[in-house]
Amino acid sequence: MKKIFLLSVLCFFVGKVFAQKETFDIVTYTPPNGWKKEITGDITSYSITNKTKNSWCQLGIVKSTNSKGGIEQDFDSEWQGLIVKNYKPIGTPQLDEVKDADGWKIKSGATTFSFNKSDAIAMLTTISGFDRCVSIVATTNSEDYLKDIESFLSSIDLIKPETNVQLPSNNVSSPVVGTWGISTVISSPSNFRKTEGTIITQYTFNANGTYSFYIKTFRYQLTNLLLTRETGVYQISGNNITVSPQKSVIESWSKKNGTDDWGDLLSSQKKELEKATYWFSTKNSISGPTLVLQASQVTKRDGPFNNSDKDAWLYPSTSSIEIIKLPSSSK
Repeated sequence: MKKIFLLSVLCFFVGKVFAQKETFDIVTYTPPNGWKKEITGDITSYSITNKTKNSWCQLGIVKSTNSKGGIEQDFDSEWQGLIVKNYKPIGTPQLDEVKDADGWKIKSGATTFSFNKSDAIAMLTTISGFDRCVSIVATTNSEDYLKDIESFLSSIDLIKPETNVQLPSNNVSSPVVGTWGISTVISSPSNFRKTEGTIITQYTFNANGTYSFYIKTFRYQLTNLLLTRETGVYQISGNNITVSPQKSVIESWSKKNGTDDWGDLLSSQKKELEKATYWFSTKNSISGPTLVLQASQVTKRDGPFNNSDKDAWLYPSTSSIEIIKLPSSSK
């Protein structure tokens, strides 16, 4: 195999294809003519083999899943689950820039792998948007099929899911409504009895479907205080809560008289918006009610899991811990 060929995704949703289209999940497409079709679990695949040239190619449409927050998170997750896990790639992958098409974001990548002691190509195209993520996987041992792959991709159109998001009603009995947080003591790695500072993390879920999230970081050895401010909306569906940030910044503040009181605002920097879905529950403990948020992996927002099973974050009601007192001004 001379090189890895990365397909341009600019052709998505704009190709003029007149052949009979088929639909799988939210994907409509024109199947390659003469290829063998197979449906296995959550994948619809098409394959072809040329015994004379000892060449082959396979295309697979993977059923859509809930987005993990954006194209980068979705692509990384799909790459690990569909490419790395199945094909054990060799060498550094080639990645395409993120493209936009009709409200969707698209990212592609390609790599080589070994199949029957010969080089082959594995290509992944992930499309993310409207809270959904769908991927197309193409594998081949011959560049003869690259035009077929490109024609197949150019025929694809996506059905936009319903996007009418209903925020929780003004019902104060909703189990997440309220302020929840935890204060964590930072200990020295060399001496766990020596305190180096504190980190206070706090959620407030309002009955109108909005939320705020704050992190205050105080360390004795740092000259400044750090404050993360995030606001957005949330949606509850069964035992799931989806947090969709609209604004997130991290601020640096001077220490007033060298304490953990706010001094002057020194700088402010935007943070990446991280949408996430958690499984939630509440439980009673000695300190009072506690909000439990579970996820399949850690988030940048919450940081490492803080429960003994390493699969959740525990946020007690703020009646038992210090509430973050926000700065009253931005000098």
